[in-house]
Amino acid sequence: MGADIKKLRNRIKSVDSTLHLTKAMGLVASSKIRKSMEAMNKSREYADMVGKVISNLASCRECGKSPYMAERGDSKTCIIVIAGDRGLAGGYNANVFRLAKQYADAEFIAVGKRACDRYGGNYSAEYFSFAQASVLGKEICRRFAEGEIDRVGIINTKYISMMAQEAQISWILPLTREDDVQMKGVIFEPDELSVLNKAVPLYTAGMIIAAVRESFASEVAARRCAMDSAGKNAKQMIDDLQLAYNRARQGAITQEITEIVAGSGM
Repeated sequence: MGADIKKLRNRIKSVDSTLHLTKAMGLVASSKIRKSMEAMNKSREYADMVGKVISNLASCRECGKSPYMAERGDSKTCIIVIAGDRGLAGGYNANVFRLAKQYADAEFIAVGKRACDRYGGNYSAEYFSFAQASVLGKEICRRFAEGEIDRVGIINTKYISMMAQEAQISWILPLTREDDVQMKGVIFEPDELSVLNKAVPLYTAGMIIAAVRESFASEVAARRCAMDSAGKNAKQMIDDLQLAYNRARQGAITQEITEIVAGSGM
């Protein structure tokens, strides 16, 4: 009986330590939420504006000559996989890798330490900068224009709400023509094709940085929810263990009393 009481006491201390850890990680995640959300919203706005310009340009017939609009199939696919720098974020990383498995024959470029551990690389998701996105975007555009890769996509996590995030894939190259785009009053100098070819690397960098910022905001939200859930589970476990401990302790006391009474009767 004494051994059971000691085991329960040690178990309660262990779970209590876990509870303190989950609270600390939850507070850290909470402190990052506002900043990550602001960065995500700014990146979304930037990506939307650049995307509209590219859509306008891609709708021109002349721009059909651009190497960035060449459709060559999907035999040489390149995908940027964006995961987290850490774990303990629920299914955040697992959902990204599960989606990436559907493109097993693709070449993967990893952003985020968890993705780098799996696919190689050294990009951090939290500290990924626009300068890094620009370098990566230029290299990808060069390789696409020269025919080294046929299409380029990004796998990241879409932020829906604090409680919901969803892994998704977005294809950024080749560009597609949208016939319903209106270009009235828009003039490009020196010409549409030249502007498009110059703008695509900037567009690619914008799509990459926006995807990374959205993924990081999703990671922080997912970790906050995971730590809240883990904290609630730890509290419930402590209550159950405390109840079992009290019962065991009461049983031990009762047994001691019974032995004393029985001994005095002899």
